[in-house]
Amino acid sequence: PCRSVLTVACEQTEVLLFDPISSKHIKTLSEAHEDCVNNIRFLDNRLFATCSDDTTIALWDLRKLNTKVCTLHGHTSWVKNIEYDTNTRLLVTSGFDGNVIIWDTNRCTEDGCPHKKFFHTRFLMRMRLTPDCSKMLISTSSGYLLILHDLDLNKSLEVGSYPILRARRTTSSSDIMSSGSSGPRAVGSPCHQNDSGPLSEKHMSRSSQREGGSPRNSLEVLTPEVPGERDRGNCITSLQLHPKGWATLLRCSSNTDDQEWTCVYEFQEGAPVRPVSPRCSLRLTHCIEEANVGRGYIKELCFSPDGRMISSPHGFGIRLLGFDAHCSELVDCLPKEASPLKEIRSLYSHNDVVLTTKFSPTHCQIASGCLSGRVSLYQPKF
Repeated sequence: PCRSVLTVACEQTEVLLFDPISSKHIKTLSEAHEDCVNNIRFLDNRLFATCSDDTTIALWDLRKLNTKVCTLHGHTSWVKNIEYDTNTRLLVTSGFDGNVIIWDTNRCTEDGCPHKKFFHTRFLMRMRLTPDCSKMLISTSSGYLLILHDLDLNKSLEVGSYPILRARRTTSSSDIMSSGSSGPRAVGSPCHQNDSGPLSEKHMSRSSQREGGSPRNSLEVLTPEVPGERDRGNCITSLQLHPKGWATLLRCSSNTDDQEWTCVYEFQEGAPVRPVSPRCSLRLTHCIEEANVGRGYIKELCFSPDGRMISSPHGFGIRLLGFDAHCSELVDCLPKEASPLKEIRSLYSHNDVVLTTKFSPTHCQIASGCLSGRVSLYQPKF
């Protein structure tokens, strides 16, 4: 967070540490895990967590990198995502076993820390918390986006124990209020819920008693609109949140793997349109087609710290995208209908497919990493 260290997750068990100012290599954690390292998350300026295909999460301290602080066991398949609630100091992880697990880092020992399964869904790809930790978003390989509203991480969610806000498809602003699918397949597919119709009505009648508000951990199931994918379906491979919590950023690929799109969806807050049919939480505002390069690999994109730009892997480089040509704030240039993202600059310095990119949290600097292992740092010239 203080921008003193750049950490890199590698395919072959390694974590690399660099000084982003001098670009010098600091250290290699050669056996950080027993399989591919997938994600790195800083808890503060010294503690960070890594997750791996070896099904574990490891905690590290920058002051003592010769050994792990502890190893966390609980997932049964590849662990792909790490989030952290700074208010409660709870670590949140998700994996391809479909589980979202909560770890109590307040009671961490060398043997690990207490944990519990918070949520489960099939086809889970990515999980994110909004900046204020009021919502959890989960994307799936089947094209669904799940949103847990009014989040309470202290309460585990078993199948059928959470209120379901009707499944629906996000659309353009002209028909955003039209009701979406509410059949058993729409809600049941991602959440293992088979009698969704009566359950939805029952729970939503309770929520309407809260003057239009949703109960804690109420679940909304969406099928985000993706240009050109209405009939073929898509997989949501990357999921990011606007730093001010205004929008979510998705990278989607078609089920036939011949198209990729980057899409921005504005959060729409407000009371339900009808007592049993809440307002759809997301509206597609901006999108752009991506280079169909590196099929089968997930490309992780990101917002800039101020939320005005998006850095997106694009073939053998990255593209800097804005909501308009002047890099305006999203709220200052919201279109009535979905509009193309504007390409601000393209940067190509790799000899292989770029898989990840990240802005520095404090300085005008961007990092990108490609499939062959090269890490590039960019700094704008004024």
